[in-house]
Amino acid sequence: MKKLFLALTITASTFGAFAQTTPAVAPAVDPNAPTMEFTKDAIDYGTIKQDADGNRTFSFTNNGTTPIIISEAHGSCGCTVPTYPKEPIMPGQKGEIKVHYDTHRVGPFSKSVTVNSNAKNSPVVLKISGTVEAAAVVPTATEPSIIPAPAPATTTPVVKATTAPVKKTTAPVKKTTAPVKKTTSTTKAKTTTK
Repeated sequence: MKKLFLALTITASTFGAFAQTTPAVAPAVDPNAPTMEFTKDAIDYGTIKQDADGNRTFSFTNNGTTPIIISEAHGSCGCTVPTYPKEPIMPGQKGEIKVHYDTHRVGPFSKSVTVNSNAKNSPVVLKISGTVEAAAVVPTATEPSIIPAPAPATTTPVVKATTAPVKKTTAPVKKTTAPVKKTTSTTKAKTTTK
């Protein structure tokens, strides 16, 4: 049994030695490939207010002899959205990568944008950072600016209310109407003659 186990172990290690692969050869770099040269590869927003303008622009130049074609640019998260030129950037020509950061999010941030192209220095990683401060809350006319402290609790003696029964008495009302005398006066007119 031991001999069989030893034979299988030797056989397995022999196959493992022959199964080694040769390392992959990196593709040859095109000597005529262009180079993207950025004026700066990091932008610090500094401290900005919530919902402030989150747009920034990275400028670059094609320092090669062939056009630069950007295949994609993507942010490190959904809050960082890049926009890049879809048309080729000719030799000596300038291009821009625009980045929009969602400044509704409060707090410090550090994000990146990866740009893939046919350039020698592809991929290029651009960085943005800064701090977003929460907007100040202004109280409205219906909101008190100072909330009063609750009044201290006091104990008051409980007085038990007692009520005496009320006797309802009503005297019968006698309705009397006096007969109305109708009087008519008759006056005789005096006639005078002259």
